[in-house]
Amino acid sequence: MAEDNSALIAMSGGVDSSAAAYLMLKEGCRCQGATMRLLRSDDGQNAADAEAVCRRLGIPFTTLDLTGEFEEAVIQKFIRVYQAGGTPNPCVDCNRRMKFSRLLEAAEAAGLRCVATGHYARIGRDPETGRLLLKKALDAGRDQSYFLYTLTQEQLAQARFPLGDMEKRQVRELAERLGFVNAHRKDSQDICFIPGGDYGAFIEAYTGKSLPSGDFLDSEGRVVGRHRGAARYTLGQRKGLGLSMGEPVYVCGKDMAANTVTVGPERALYAREILVEDLNWIALEGLSSPLGVSAKTRSRQREQPALICPESGGRVRLAFDRPQRAVTPGQAAVFYHGDAVVGGGTITEVLEEKEGRYEL
Repeated sequence: MAEDNSALIAMSGGVDSSAAAYLMLKEGCRCQGATMRLLRSDDGQNAADAEAVCRRLGIPFTTLDLTGEFEEAVIQKFIRVYQAGGTPNPCVDCNRRMKFSRLLEAAEAAGLRCVATGHYARIGRDPETGRLLLKKALDAGRDQSYFLYTLTQEQLAQARFPLGDMEKRQVRELAERLGFVNAHRKDSQDICFIPGGDYGAFIEAYTGKSLPSGDFLDSEGRVVGRHRGAARYTLGQRKGLGLSMGEPVYVCGKDMAANTVTVGPERALYAREILVEDLNWIALEGLSSPLGVSAKTRSRQREQPALICPESGGRVRLAFDRPQRAVTPGQAAVFYHGDAVVGGGTITEVLEEKEGRYEL
């Protein structure tokens, strides 16, 4: 039976999870550090840094080899979505399938009550409904609630985010004061399995197949150039197109079946309504009627006023008050009420405006 005051600390080797371990220990928790080995190419440095922090704190440490599961649940899905023309969010999938699934199982097996991570987010409770709430971090610039919208009530009950009330500078100062080896380690800006950020090259290397070149089209369907594989391009992209059209142009659409990429002016990127599926609700059990929220479709976007309406098949229609730029299928749409996450899901359709209304 798990102790009430015990925690498995998800340790990436970085400064945030190291500080989280110290803070949980300071609260009087019985702690154990754990690093997930997710990549076969892992050189072990992250685990070594995490283990060094655990030694300094005097807590046990373990490494969990989850390479096979990560490859299947995150990497292969990433490739499938790109090949289908979408832009996936592997950090959301990792949180859902790995950190708050496999790590919770590992905690239970070790007789530990919860999993603590270095995420910048907070957990509260709605006094009226009694439901646990996922809330934004105090440090708005570091808030990671967007990536955590898939958490269930059961997972929130077993999760701890000790950095939720701190600013990043305070975390670094704490790590420096404690003499952690990673106190000045830079934050990673890349997807962990694509450190260089070249998605196309990664897909080619992983599948062993070259991405086929094809036509760039303008908004009228005229060929204006050749692309290097439709999966290399994302909606809203301007750089790296290699086109000279007399004005800036952006990727406005992709047809994977025809292997074409459509470009156009920036104004063609805007849409007001989208369809969202694979939903998870946190602040409520489900959506039965239209609800006013603020929402965002990218992690660094400021939330925008919107209305969510239930649709058939368990999906919702999200209508922003004002058109939004480069809304991308495959990414997450997350809904907020104040600083609390209402829920979220995966964008599957962007609705186009035709004859004064939006339709598929």
